[in-house]
Amino acid sequence: MELTPDFSFQPLPPIQEPIAFATASDALGPLAGLSGKWSGQGFNVIWRPNHTAGQDRFLELNLTSEVLQFTAIPGNIPNRGLLQPDINMHGLTYLQQISDSNLHAGLHIEPGLWASIPATSDPHETPTVARLASIPHGTTILAQGTGVTSAAAPSIPDITIKPFPIGKPNSRIDFPEQNLATPSNFRTSGAGLTGITQHMVNNPSTVLRAAIAGQHFHSTTTLHVTTKDPAIPGGGTSNTAFLHGAAHGPNADAAGVRATFWLETLQGDTSPAQLQYSQIVMLNFNGLSWPHVTVATLKKTA
Repeated sequence: MELTPDFSFQPLPPIQEPIAFATASDALGPLAGLSGKWSGQGFNVIWRPNHTAGQDRFLELNLTSEVLQFTAIPGNIPNRGLLQPDINMHGLTYLQQISDSNLHAGLHIEPGLWASIPATSDPHETPTVARLASIPHGTTILAQGTGVTSAAAPSIPDITIKPFPIGKPNSRIDFPEQNLATPSNFRTSGAGLTGITQHMVNNPSTVLRAAIAGQHFHSTTTLHVTTKDPAIPGGGTSNTAFLHGAAHGPNADAAGVRATFWLETLQGDTSPAQLQYSQIVMLNFNGLSWPHVTVATLKKTA
C-alpha cells in the first residue's frame, strides 16, 4: 500500500496535551524495525473443509515465497478519550503477498496496519502494539500484544497441526493425512509436495529453526499479538456470513489468531535485517478447531 506524498495525519482540532511517547524517535517503539521491504521463503499448512464425497477435510501443504512491505504512516494518529486524556498512536501500513513456490500459484494477500499505542490510564495498560488485517477470503482481525527487545536469539516454540474438539485444546486428534507415508486423496500431492518433509509437518517451527541454524544474534525484538488476550480488553476476528455459517454450523470460521514476529539483528549489523514469524489461525468447522499455520523467514531487501 502506498500513501500520497502529501498525506500526514493532522488532528482537527489539535489534541491538547495528548498522552504520547516521550520523543519522536520513540513513536513507533518496537515496530520501528519493520519499515522497509522484506522477502523470503516459508511453509504454510491449512486444514480446509472438503465438500466432495469421502470426508470433511483436506490438508493443504505449501512451500511459500513471500514479499512483505511496511511503510511508516506520517503524523500522529489521534484517538480521542472520554474517560482519560486523548492519545496519539503511530503506525505502519503493510501489504503481504504469499505464493506457492512449487506451483507458482498465489495463496494470500493481506493489507493491514501495525500500531504502537502508548500507556493508557482507562483502561490501565502498559504500552502495547496492535495489528489490524484484512484477508480476502472474508476475515478481518484485530490482534493486540506487546513488543520486547532482548540481547538474544529468538525463542521459537514448537507447533502442532493436530486439530481438537472446539474448546478442548488438550484433546488433540491424529488424522491419516498428517502422515506423508500414508497415501491420501485428501492432501496435497505430486509437485506440490516437493521439498516438504514429515519433520516439517510434525512441527512447522523446525523450518524457522533450520533457517537460523549457525547464525549469531546481537538482539531480537519479539512482537507477540493475539485476538484473544484476557489481559488486554478488545481484539477479535470477524467473518463473512459464508464463513460464519448458520444453524448447521460454520463453513470455516476463523475463531482466533495468534502470531509472533521476531525482528532479528545479527552480529555485525546495526539494525534488524531478518524477520521471522509464526502464525496460527484456528478454523472452526464440523465441531473441531483446525490449526492453520504459517511460518516464514524474510530478509530485508529495501
